[in-house]
This record gives sequence, C-alpha cells and structure tokens, in this order.
Amino acid sequence: MAQEWLMMTACDLGRGIGNGTISPIALTQTYLDAMATHAIAPRIYAHTTPDRAMREASAADARAKAGKRLSLLDGVPISWKDLFDSAGTKTEAGSRLLTGRTPDQDALVLKRATDAGLVCLGKTHMSELAFSGLGLNPMTQTTPCVNDLDAVSGGSSSGAAGSVAFGLAAAGIGSDTGGSVRIPSAWNDLVGLKTTSGDISLEGVVALCPKFDTVGPLCRSVEDAAYFYAILRGQTPTPLQPKQKLRLMSLTSVAQDDLEPEPKAAFKSACAAISDAGIEIIEKPFPILGDILALAAVIFTTEAYAQWGALLEKEGHKMFPEILDRFMAGKKYSKDEYNSAWSQQDLARKNWAELTAGFDGVILPSSPLLPPNKDRLMTDSDYYRRVNLLALRNTRIGNMLGLCAISLPTATPSCGLMIMGAPKSELELLNTAAKIEQIL
Repeated sequence: MAQEWLMMTACDLGRGIGNGTISPIALTQTYLDAMATHAIAPRIYAHTTPDRAMREASAADARAKAGKRLSLLDGVPISWKDLFDSAGTKTEAGSRLLTGRTPDQDALVLKRATDAGLVCLGKTHMSELAFSGLGLNPMTQTTPCVNDLDAVSGGSSSGAAGSVAFGLAAAGIGSDTGGSVRIPSAWNDLVGLKTTSGDISLEGVVALCPKFDTVGPLCRSVEDAAYFYAILRGQTPTPLQPKQKLRLMSLTSVAQDDLEPEPKAAFKSACAAISDAGIEIIEKPFPILGDILALAAVIFTTEAYAQWGALLEKEGHKMFPEILDRFMAGKKYSKDEYNSAWSQQDLARKNWAELTAGFDGVILPSSPLLPPNKDRLMTDSDYYRRVNLLALRNTRIGNMLGLCAISLPTATPSCGLMIMGAPKSELELLNTAAKIEQIL
C-alpha cells in the first residue's frame, strides 16, 4: 500500500490523512526511503531535508490525531525548486555562481506552505539561474524525462517535474518566467500552473526577470493545482466547480506552426475529444503575435542581464556557455530599445484582451516538440539553440501577454494541452481546466 502512495494525487493523500488511513509519518518516510534508493534521485534532488521533513510530518501526525489539521494538504510531502530560499539549507539556483549560498529564512511561499502543514522534502535541480526551457544542466545535474531517460525533462523546473513524475514527491513547487513550469509538466505528463505575474509573492525567490517571474505548482491533477495555488497565496482553498458550458478559442497564429508529428496529433485528438463533449472551439488568429514574440529577445535578455550581468562579467566561466551567451546577449540592447519593446508589448496585451473577450480560455499545444536528446544537446550547438527557443515558443506567449495558463497531460506521452486565461483569472482558469481534464 505504501508504494501506491507515491503515485497518488496530493489531495487524495490529504484525504487519506484526514480519514486516518494514511499516517503523515509513514507517508514521509516512504518518500524519504524512495529518495534514498531510487537511481534517478540524485539527478532530481540538489539537497534533501530529511530532518525537517520528519519534524513536520510528526507535527502533522499529532494534529491529525487531535482533529486540528491546518488544511486538506496538512502532512503531504512536496519538493521545492532550488531557487526558493529555505532556512539553513543551500539555495543555489542550479548555478555554481551561488555555490554555498545558504539563506537564514524561508521564502514567503515556503512559509505559507509550512503554515498549511505541507512537508518539505528538499530542493530540486534546475536550469542555471532558470534561464533555459530544456532542463539541461551539465554544471550540476540534468534530470531525465520520465518517458525517455536519454532526453531532458524540460526546464527550468526540471527536478520539480522529475520529483513528481518519478514518485519522489506528491507535488513540486517551481517557477515560470517563459515556460519553466509548463514545459517540464507537459514533457512529464503532469499538470503545471503558470500564475499571473505579481499574483504570488516572490519574496525569498532567486530572481531572473522580476517582471515575468512567477511561482506555480507541478502536480498530478487540476484539483491539486487549485489547492496549491490558494496555499501559495496564503489563502484557504475552496473546492473546484468545473464549468459545464465552455467556449474556447484555438490560437492559430504561430502556436500551431512547426509542430512535431506527436504534439500535432495529440492537439488534434484533444480538440476532437473536447468538441465531441459538446464544447465549442473557435479558431482565431492573432496576426501580430510573431512580432510580439520577437520582442522577447530584447525584453527577457535585457532584464536577465540587468539582474546577473555584473556577476557574470567576472565569473561567467562557471556557467554552461549556451546559457551564458543568452545572458550576455542582454547587454547589446539600449534602454530605448527595451522601452520600445515594452510599449509594443503593452499595446499587444490590450489587443489580446479585446480578441479573447467572451472566451473561457485559449487552447494551444503546450510545446511544439518532444523532449530533446541530452547527448545531442551537448554536442550540437545549433540544435541546442533552435530547440531551446522552440520549446519555449508557445509557453512564452502567455508570459509576454501577461496571462495565467495551465498545461494538462493528453493521451500522448510528453504532449501537453495548454489553456491560457486572462490576467488574474486563475480561479476561472482552474474551473475551466477541471472540465477539460475530465474529458481528456
């Protein structure tokens, strides 16, 4: 029975704790044992926190026996991407630049999770400073994809996805700046929620591009995502109410170009299933989207270089050259170019709101491609750069337009369906996703 716990949803585990069939102590020990013996675990966890986990599990067990649980997820063990500060535990953001960095207090979102009774298993590997959608990190560890051990898992929340997909955490908390929650979720058949910028606190989170950085869960169900969303905001979760009547927009501009056969077929099949369930899907283009996505090269690299450039100028040799080059590209753009790009982006956001008014969500493939081969990424620079940009293309749409979004698994391994919602409409998006999840 204990081994079955490793593949259950966080909410189902919480219900088991609530009805007395699951002990938080036994549950946490089961995860810790799996982490200690699983061959992939060192490529998933950068730092484990067994002492903290058992303390928190013991406290959760006492609360459960006393009928004083803090939340449905009280006693459920989860992982944290290695850019969330955790008191007394190294937080190095996947980079040798931050070797030994040990904060003295938890990030606010980790504190909120602890206050809700969640158990911290440790910190997961990630792309260096979160600046890649592939999850390849030859400087520390590269987490493999659950569907192909020779392929990368997606980034930058690579280990977060791996921790859940390989049964080494009930959920993983990650961050998404250009797709870093949704890409690894899609490639590892998980649910990944990208929240609206500014909606969840970034206090105690190692920054990449502060205007785009967001916090979100990688988990097994939309219900899990909804509960984690509330907890990370410091709120009391409320049950989902899946929408029964939906009107969806299928984005045709850019998002469906250059799809590999598997994602293309998976998206077509998912749309057919949704339509067969009586949900209206209307195809619509957004003609300026290509121009807007081209601005990402200016905006993201400029912000990333502003954040890390001074250190990289001195110690860039500690970073994987492909990621270093991406950071350094940011210094070539002027302030006027950056401001102009933002002006165009702001206008596009208004145009998008007008185009999508009246829809319950916009659907598109989460990623145009399957997880790339690790060895080829290491030996073919042109291939690395092409697939890194392509992997993030569809997810970046939501970041550029300031949206919230969620990736759901489809019947095809490593192929996700993404639903994008208006800014700050996470609850509506989750209820829409809950209905689509039932269909898929």
